[in-house]
Amino acid sequence: MQDWAPVFISLVLFTLLSPGLLFQMPAKSRLIAFGNFHTSVASIVVHTILFFALDAVLLVAIGVRIELGN
Repeated sequence: MQDWAPVFISLVLFTLLSPGLLFQMPAKSRLIAFGNFHTSVASIVVHTILFFALDAVLLVAIGVRIELGN
């Protein structure tokens, strides 16, 4: 049986943390802007750090496992 947690968790986090899709942090005039579909270098860096931090916490520290099979 294979562990599918890294695939599913990374896919969901990548989708949710894409800068400008749901939110952008930092935005041009505010700290957080929701659903503006814009991005900047600073927001890419912040969202990348958030992605790797949450991915590491969920997969390594907590050890989430999803096993599909018989």
